[in-house]
Amino acid sequence: MRPITSRDNALVRHLHALATSARERRKTGETVLDGPHLIAAALDHHLPLKRLVVSEPALGRAEVAALLARAPAAVDRVCLGEGLFAHVSPVDTPSGILALIDVPRLRDGEDGPGFRGDVLVLDAVQDPGNLGTILRTAAAAGVVDVLLTEGCAQAWSPRVLRAGMGAHFVLRLREQADALALLAGFPGARLATAVGPDARTLYELELDRPIAWMFGAEGQGLSPALLHAADGLVTIPMAAGIESLNVGAAAAICLFEQRRQRLAHAFSR
Repeated sequence: MRPITSRDNALVRHLHALATSARERRKTGETVLDGPHLIAAALDHHLPLKRLVVSEPALGRAEVAALLARAPAAVDRVCLGEGLFAHVSPVDTPSGILALIDVPRLRDGEDGPGFRGDVLVLDAVQDPGNLGTILRTAAAAGVVDVLLTEGCAQAWSPRVLRAGMGAHFVLRLREQADALALLAGFPGARLATAVGPDARTLYELELDRPIAWMFGAEGQGLSPALLHAADGLVTIPMAAGIESLNVGAAAAICLFEQRRQRLAHAFSR
């Protein structure tokens, strides 16, 4: 394992930039995975690692040693002092191990619509914690395809990755997506969570068919164009005096009501 001791080292500067700058991540097409859980999930899904970075104190930890043993021998490994590792870490409480990766791209043949069932459309959801939580929820609910419109937080940023807890590796993510164009041939229903005279409550809907769920940012909601493209508006019944839900909570309720209905139908057959 190669030791690095200087902040002026080119790799240290690069890692610090990736941890702190969305522009740097877009320019290089790279990002960093922070912590044993994310790195283990990446290895589980055969995501190539470009480099492993470990702090000196973490070298003696069993879970770090296990990851170093699991990673292919060709992966470059560097060791940083505790203070230097904290400098390149994207979190306030460094985990002791980072991985440098190329941001995954859809493979040839996967970049067309070709949706695998349901689709999640997120419109200008800017909070990284919310976005990561929604991606984790979508993966747990069995959704594969996610469209993120312009204005969403960067899906592969360290904060979103940390909140997603490995969900990224089982999803097909399209960032800066033209959702209207991609949904043009969608065979199912396009449902938007919004209030309107024709809105129906979630619990009166039959959700056994493919659905493109559309959620907008808190406060401003979905763009007018996406609202206009919706086949129906959906509301979530709430107690009197409560006006709205966090977008992450709303997405979880809708996706798992759909999953509940499908499981109930499967059990009743």
